[in-house]
This record gives sequence, C-alpha cells and structure tokens, in this order.
Amino acid sequence: MKRLACFPLLIPSLLTLPVEAEVKHLSDYGFILENRISTSAKPEAAWQALVSDVGKWWPADHTWWGKSENLRIQAQAGGCFCEIEGEKQALHMLISFAEPGKLLRMTGGLGPLQGMGLTGALDWKIIPSENGSDIILSYKVSGFAPDGFATLAPIVDKVQVIQLGGLGEYLNRRQ
Repeated sequence: MKRLACFPLLIPSLLTLPVEAEVKHLSDYGFILENRISTSAKPEAAWQALVSDVGKWWPADHTWWGKSENLRIQAQAGGCFCEIEGEKQALHMLISFAEPGKLLRMTGGLGPLQGMGLTGALDWKIIPSENGSDIILSYKVSGFAPDGFATLAPIVDKVQVIQLGGLGEYLNRRQ
C-alpha cells in the first residue's frame, strides 16, 4: 500500500489545495482508493457544487470530448453521471445512493475502466468540520485485468486526486 500525504496538485490552473491520497488495498481482483480534502465550504454548498456544477470543476481533459460543460449529474437513485455532446453520449456512472449534503454513490467504471469491463463504487462523502467540510472520495474497483492492478491503481488514484482537487479548488474560489 502506498500513502501520499498531502500530494500536491499539478494542474494548469495551479491548484494549491492539498489532497491526501492513498491506495488502501490492492489485490488480483481490484483495488480501493481513498482521497480527501478539507474545504471552507459548508456541506450543503459542497453538495450543490458536486452535483449541480460538475461542469465547472471537473477537468476537461478527463472527459470523452474535451468539454467538462457537457457533464451532468442527476443526484437520485437510478440517475446518471453522463456526458452529452449532441448525439455523442457517455454514461459514466449510475447513481445508486443519494443523501443530499452527505453522500453520493455512483457505480460503474470511469474512463478506460469502463471499456476494460471493470466496475466499482465511487463514494463522495461530505463530512461537516469545524471550518467547513471534509470531502472523502473513495473508489472500490473490481474485475479482471490480465496484467493485474499494480500499475493501474496508482494511475487511477492520481486522476482522482485531480478530480477531487478540482472540486475543492472550485469550492474555495466561491467562498
């Protein structure tokens, strides 16, 4: 297991928010990641930004067609985390659990994991803190990968650092 305390973000927008990242578990059948940030945003504001403003904080280079404004999250059971550009459409993940201001759970495989036949549960957990809220992003991925997960898990973890950092930076700019 690898731990990266306060892994600094290296994004063109010069994000300065520290993200605590960890590959918590790695096996022949999958992996578990956990990333966390602290933000001055209250849980309700964090939730609103997560589900309603995804196109404003999700990195465009981690979309299928290079435009984060094409992303939508329907924060209800059976809802869609989708990317739609005209007739081109991608269902990134399905919403399996929504408790506003506290937890959004998505299931499926993000990005290339989808095409690899891998699946997972992606949790966005928002916890009230003294100064605002802590956001914990965890991803439990399972399936079969012929070459194993030792190389893939750290790559997915770094991408999740970027995604969570984008949300945190967006929230802190709004405060």
